[in-house]
Amino acid sequence: MIPLTRVSQSDVVIFTRLFATMIGAGLPLVQSLRILGRQTDNKAFRKVIGDLVYDVETGRTLAGAMGRHPRVFSRLSVNMVAAGEAAGALDTILGRLSDFLEKSSALTRKVRSAMVYPAMILGVSVPTVAILLVFVIPTFQTMFATSGVALPLPTRMVIGASAAVQDFWWAMLAGGLAALFALDRARRTQRGRLLADRLLLSIPVLGSLLRKAAVARFTRTLGTLVASGVSILEGLEVTAKTAGNRVIHDAVMKSRASIASGDTIAGPLEESGAFTPMVVRMVEVGEQTGGLDEMLARVADFYDQEVDSALEALIAAIEPLMIIVLGVLVGGMIVAMYLPIFDMINAL
Repeated sequence: MIPLTRVSQSDVVIFTRLFATMIGAGLPLVQSLRILGRQTDNKAFRKVIGDLVYDVETGRTLAGAMGRHPRVFSRLSVNMVAAGEAAGALDTILGRLSDFLEKSSALTRKVRSAMVYPAMILGVSVPTVAILLVFVIPTFQTMFATSGVALPLPTRMVIGASAAVQDFWWAMLAGGLAALFALDRARRTQRGRLLADRLLLSIPVLGSLLRKAAVARFTRTLGTLVASGVSILEGLEVTAKTAGNRVIHDAVMKSRASIASGDTIAGPLEESGAFTPMVVRMVEVGEQTGGLDEMLARVADFYDQEVDSALEALIAAIEPLMIIVLGVLVGGMIVAMYLPIFDMINAL
């Protein structure tokens, strides 16, 4: 295995699209790879493409050469290229693969973009609250101690929180890091990952978005593999590993076991509860009519649009909620500290 620096998903998407165009135009395989290797700006990716050229020239298949770089080329890509080479339709398969990668990359960018605003608000609110508790509140506390005014409950709570942060910040930091470490270790186990993914899917608005994104990824991946000539069993296994959610993964693997025993895909998908009745019925019709790839593509297109709508709803819900939370938190602390001042003024 060649040690690699980072090769981004966008690098692979551009490579696949250009590669498909060159092969479709009739350029030889090795010549196309050499051209792509010379024009890429990523030195690590250039090294990978050089390895592909060497492996192909020494008799290895393109899929076999790509399979030696799993950190760059996914198992889905390798399987699709292998199917294209076996069928003598590499240009067609590469075109489908590039379409899939572009849509998958676009979906990932959309989901990540929805998380930017909450992250920015959180990045502003945490330092703001910390500054108030560590530097601002103690100043008021000193003033109140000398005035002898009885402090209302909200003010005592804020002062207590300030004292706790100043005296036990190290314990809070250690506890937070320990909790994050424990959660990370638990999520690495199969049971922990399953529980975490179930919890994510149950969160209002966000859970709906994650479910729709996972369904879109599943149907797009499986439909592309089936249309490319990959066996349904291999396609389901690859799709399960790229689902991005343990609940979806388990449902897909149960469907694979069902197919292997001569049953249908739709049954286990319905039993999992992770897929809507519309998805299950579309898959069932596709199995009965022999047009599973077409049905899956239609479902994927539909859920791509649903993800867009869910993202808009999520952003619309998060923006005012974050502003309200930040306003209540910071504004409440400020008001709590000014309440005794009002009492002092009234007393005078």
